[in-house]
Amino acid sequence: MPAAVVHRLSIFPLSIPLRGPVVHAASRRSVADSVVVAVELTNGMVGYGETLPRPYVTQETVESVVQAIQTTFIPAVIGFHAQSFPDALEAIEALPWHNDEGRPVPAARAAVELALLDASLRAYHRDIDAVVRWMGLPGFGSPGSIRQIRYSGVLASDELAATLRQLRLMYWYGLRHFKLKVGTPGDRERLERVCHYLHRPLANGRATLRIDANGVWSKESAIEWLSATAHLPISAVEQPLPRGNEDELPELAACVAGGRARGMNAAARIFVHDESLVTIDDAQRLIELGVADAFNIRISKCGGLIPSLRIAALARRHNVRIQLGCMVGETSILSAAGLRFLEVCPGVTWAEGCFGSFLLSADVAAKALRFGYAGRPPKLKGSGLGVTVDPIRLTRLCSGEPIVTNL
Repeated sequence: MPAAVVHRLSIFPLSIPLRGPVVHAASRRSVADSVVVAVELTNGMVGYGETLPRPYVTQETVESVVQAIQTTFIPAVIGFHAQSFPDALEAIEALPWHNDEGRPVPAARAAVELALLDASLRAYHRDIDAVVRWMGLPGFGSPGSIRQIRYSGVLASDELAATLRQLRLMYWYGLRHFKLKVGTPGDRERLERVCHYLHRPLANGRATLRIDANGVWSKESAIEWLSATAHLPISAVEQPLPRGNEDELPELAACVAGGRARGMNAAARIFVHDESLVTIDDAQRLIELGVADAFNIRISKCGGLIPSLRIAALARRHNVRIQLGCMVGETSILSAAGLRFLEVCPGVTWAEGCFGSFLLSADVAAKALRFGYAGRPPKLKGSGLGVTVDPIRLTRLCSGEPIVTNL
C-alpha cells in the first residue's frame, strides 16, 4: 500500500459539562476539558487521540498542551512517512517526551500518539495484537484482562449525602469495586459510612474498597490517618504522599507494616502509585525503592498507549499489581484506548473509566462507550482504537475554533 503520510493535524480543545461535580483533594471539577487531536493521512484516513492535562499530575494545562502540540509535535509529525506498519510504530514510539524548553509533555504526547496509532491501525488494517507483537511483550495479547475485569465505581464528593447517594446507585447497578476519594474534610466519616453500607460484601470478599488521597498527606498525616482507620477493610491506598516524596514511602510502609503486626488491616499496606508514576523511569525507581505494590496506569498521563503497555510489562515482571486508571471527563476516545489496553494486558486488578453518559452530558461519538451492568466492559466494534468519532459533534463541543495545520 502507499506510504502513510500525515497532511493535516487539527486540535480541538473541548468543554463538556459534567452531569455532576467531581471533587477530590486536588481538584473540584464540573467541566471536562479534553484536548482532542485529529490527524488526517493523504489517503483520507483520520485518526483521533485525546488527553486531559492536569497540572497536579504532569504540570501541563490545556494551554500548554496546545502549545506543545503546535511547537514540538507538529515538526515531528511532518516527518511521519511510514512505508509499513512497523515503520509507523517506530515513528510513533520515537515521538518526543519534552518540549523545546526541556519540560516534560507526556499528556500532549498521549494525544498525538493515540491519533497516529488510530490512523495507522486503520490504514494498515491491523489490530492491537499486532502492536504488542511488535513490542515483543511476552504474555501480552488477546484476551488480556477484558473477559474478567469489571470497572470500579469512584466516589468523588466531599459531601456525605452525595457520597452515599452515589454509592447506592452504583451498588444497585451491580458495581462491587469502589474507590473513595479522601483528603478532604469529613473523609473519615464518609469512609466509615461507606464501609457500613458495604459491610456484608466486603466481609465475604464480594466487594473491594480502595481510598485515594491524591498526594495531599504528609508522611505524619498518612501514618495518623491510616492508623485511625486501621480497623476498616481498605484494599489499597492510592497516592498517600505527594509526588517527589517517594523516598519517604519505605518508612511509611514500615510504619503500616508495624501497625499490621499490632492488628492493623493487612490490606492497607498496598500502595497504589498514581501521581508518582508518569514514565517508565518512575516505575523503575518505585520498584528499586521496594514500595511498588501497584501502579495506576492512566494512558493520557503516561504518554500514550504504547508507553502504558511498557509500564504494565515492567510491572508484570516485578509482580506489581496493575490498575487501569482514567482522567475525569474522558470521552469515548480515551475510553476506547483503555479498552484496547485491557484487551491485551493480562492480570489487571482494577479498572476505572468508560463512564460515558453516566458522567458526561455529551460525547464526541454518536454512541458513547459506557460500561454495562456490574461494570462489564463494552465491546469495541470499529477498527483502530475502536470508536467512531462524529466530526460534527467534535466541532460542536470545541470551546473555540479548531486549530488546523496543513502539513
